[in-house]
Amino acid sequence: MESDNAAHVLAFNAGSSSLKFEFFATQPAWRSRIRGAVEGIGRPQSLIRFADGTREHPGAVADPAGAARLIIDRLLDGDLAVGTAAADVMGCGHRVVHGGEHFSAPVRVTHSVHERLAALAELAPLHNVHALAVMEVVRGRLPDVPAIAVFDTAFFRDLPEPARVYALPDAWHAHGRIRRYGFHGIAHEYLSLRLRERCGRVPERVLSLQLGQGSSIAALRNGAPVETSMGFTPLEGLIMGTRPGDLDAGILLHRMRQGDSWPALDRDLNFRSGLLGLSGVTADVRELVALEAGGHPGATLALAAFCHRIHKYLGAYAAVLGGVDVVVFGGGIGENAPGLRARICAGLAWLGLEIDGAVNAGCAGDEACISKGSSKIEVHVIPVREEEAIARAALRCLKSEEVQ
Repeated sequence: MESDNAAHVLAFNAGSSSLKFEFFATQPAWRSRIRGAVEGIGRPQSLIRFADGTREHPGAVADPAGAARLIIDRLLDGDLAVGTAAADVMGCGHRVVHGGEHFSAPVRVTHSVHERLAALAELAPLHNVHALAVMEVVRGRLPDVPAIAVFDTAFFRDLPEPARVYALPDAWHAHGRIRRYGFHGIAHEYLSLRLRERCGRVPERVLSLQLGQGSSIAALRNGAPVETSMGFTPLEGLIMGTRPGDLDAGILLHRMRQGDSWPALDRDLNFRSGLLGLSGVTADVRELVALEAGGHPGATLALAAFCHRIHKYLGAYAAVLGGVDVVVFGGGIGENAPGLRARICAGLAWLGLEIDGAVNAGCAGDEACISKGSSKIEVHVIPVREEEAIARAALRCLKSEEVQ
């Protein structure tokens, strides 16, 4: 068991069916002590998957709050062997998907901040409510440890106004600013910074793809976002695991005329649409790829529609940027599905993008440049370390408070 006097930062990244975590020492040098994820939350058998490849089956974990309780207890008192006392945890960073108009930088979560975040929960029902529940667990188990909220919307706070606005009546803004906030900002910013390190420069025109159960594309010019596919909520944009992405608002009016209630629409749009809705069987791309290989028509349609929507956005954002210098893939699908990456890249062949088939096929969960040397566009795969970004942002927030 390792034991030292280093100060530590804990990071939690709560989703609807998983909780990712990472525990960092900040002294004498920054280093990850342990990281992993509790997966299959809400299922009869959950799984703890660690970064070193080991797995554990803790039984059924009902919700992300229960997963946080499990991880904290084992980090401090159990058998995860980090040898750290509660008094040595200086802060806990939490990914919060929607920061609304008020929050555009990491912030310590006070009672008033917690209340304001709770009021935003309906705008990101798959995530915000779980992040708040995890905060409550941490506060109960580690009452003296500050909670720091790190926002997915912050990276897009300065989107150009033409990309930020919806063409709606002024009266609609009376009870809260309706605008395009953008999401997955922690991931897209990480991809941008890591890409800069890999390339040794800031690429001028970048298409950043964060593809997973939630998926989004951002167009970056000199490292700053000028467009992104998600909008007022994480429902807009690409086809996702259980969310439809772009749809005609008239469909909602039609369903309401047919008698659907708002709760029913909310449930269907957030939990029953997307790849799950199209395939009729699953939202898991790994399962869909296997089903497609076996001739399953729903899986074939779901994956074809998924790639088609991405191609539409890639073409549109290439026009917004006036060309493309680099494409970067992140997220569970972007990092681990070479077959889908190849399909997506084929949609940019007209721009002179060429990938190395062998390099692409061999890249799963690793950093790599998968484009050919003759390609006019570089293509990179970069595994996103959101938890590290969250922890570093939390530490910066705490240190800035010390200076003040």
